[in-house]
Amino acid sequence: MPSPAANIADLIRRSDQFLVASHANPDGDAIGSTIALGHILASLGKEFCLYNTSDLPRQYDWLELPGTMHSTLAGAEFHWAFVLDCGAPQRVGDELYKVMASIPVANIDHHLGNPQFGQFNWVDEKYSAVAAMIADLADELEIPLVGPLAEAIYLGIATDTGFFTFDNTTPEIMELAARLIRLGLSPGAVNGKIRNQWAVNRFKLWGESLATTELFYDGKVAVVQVTQGMFARTGTTPADCEEIVNFLRRLRGTRAAVILREEEDGSYKFSLRSSGADNVQTVAALFGGGGHRNASGGNIRENILSAKMHLVEALGESLGLV
Repeated sequence: MPSPAANIADLIRRSDQFLVASHANPDGDAIGSTIALGHILASLGKEFCLYNTSDLPRQYDWLELPGTMHSTLAGAEFHWAFVLDCGAPQRVGDELYKVMASIPVANIDHHLGNPQFGQFNWVDEKYSAVAAMIADLADELEIPLVGPLAEAIYLGIATDTGFFTFDNTTPEIMELAARLIRLGLSPGAVNGKIRNQWAVNRFKLWGESLATTELFYDGKVAVVQVTQGMFARTGTTPADCEEIVNFLRRLRGTRAAVILREEEDGSYKFSLRSSGADNVQTVAALFGGGGHRNASGGNIRENILSAKMHLVEALGESLGLV
């Protein structure tokens, strides 16, 4: 029986005019896998369009793109849509979500609870990053993992494993990283590109956000928040919040970290982080969210005090702290 990668490879060989997209406010894996798949399609001479409703985050503008990254579908023509690293179809943004009802979708993802929303679904939570799935697809199509393709894949696997420090750092993902290095990738140079992209504005945002830190259950749960006012004062965007919640886990004794980020409509996007056997995915699911055991999130339509209280209480119960 053909593997999922083989089935996707066959789809690419016999089709053309693809849209390649990922979730809004993309992280390193979402962008890395999008750009990597674009390089694969370009090497095969396929027509494609790269899309993200939030556009390309500026911290990733060093990537060599195989084509323009679009933030609107106006004028785009495609027969298939690849939706990558997206645990729920609504996360692609309103514009693409509406279009997905009338075009075939290939859903490639590694999140627990993915509802299998595509006509073709390759969903496997055993992968540390979707970029690793794209690497397997490149192997299936006999495309070497070198140059800009390798950098995009490395971006995805490095950021989704916390630079190989999270519990999802498997032997397989380390072997993929080693293979990229053997094929010519310079980890020092690429890590510098990934990590050393901050603007002073981001430092100011982090300062304001971390100043809101609250500890619960004798420091076992730590919570910070980011408001629209902070964005306005510091001239930043949601993309500048990436990694705040992981930084919060540096607090000694903290088992679960939470960031509540105010959206323009007044709701709050929450992100949860933990380690080891502490499962925050089940807590995210209580609020309609999802993700992984140690990294999950969702949206909650409550005021900040209520949202914080309900999340903290749910974490306390889930972690056996009450």
